Amino acid sequence: MQGSLIIAGSEFIKRFPSEEGYRMLLIDCPEQEIDAVTDKLSFGLKDFGLDLLPASQRLAEFSAVENTYLSIFQLLGGLGLILGSVGLGLVVLRNVLDRRGELAMLRALGFDKITLRKMIFHEHSGLMLGGLACGVIAALVAVGPALKSPGAQAASFSLVLTIGAIGISGMIWIWIAAKFVLGGEMLDALRNE
Repeated sequence: MQGSLIIAGSEFIKRFPSEEGYRMLLIDCPEQEIDAVTDKLSFGLKDFGLDLLPASQRLAEFSAVENTYLSIFQLLGGLGLILGSVGLGLVVLRNVLDRRGELAMLRALGFDKITLRKMIFHEHSGLMLGGLACGVIAALVAVGPALKSPGAQAASFSLVLTIGAIGISGMIWIWIAAKFVLGGEMLDALRNE
């Protein structure tokens, strides 16, 4: 327990007979008497440097290092996912450039650029949001047991913010890719089709 080994007193004496005294005591008292017990022990043991901590605070200190690492990995993971959404935009750009002749044919049949842009946006956004939903569900299944453990804390606001940033960033990149491809002259693409 963060530099301390807690064992039964009889086991301690059996294994370390040369050590004298106790360095840590666990005190169990009814919840309504915590203040009274704290005051009595603090007054009676003030010469020994008594430091009383509630169990909940001690457990929170144990989880602090783990929560720090989780926050760092969450930040790096979110950054990686946002950069991945830029990659998504490049993949959409490549896909739409490959379909440029098909889009030129639709344009020649009477579809306007706004309708084609919306079609590309909805098609790729649906795929991206479906993938994002699958990833979120898989992550919830993976971390579900850890979140149910005592003392576990989930930074739900930052998680929702990260997932929202990924979704919005992906949609922006999809829109930019669609606008870029449909922005130029499509007559050459129609000739090649």
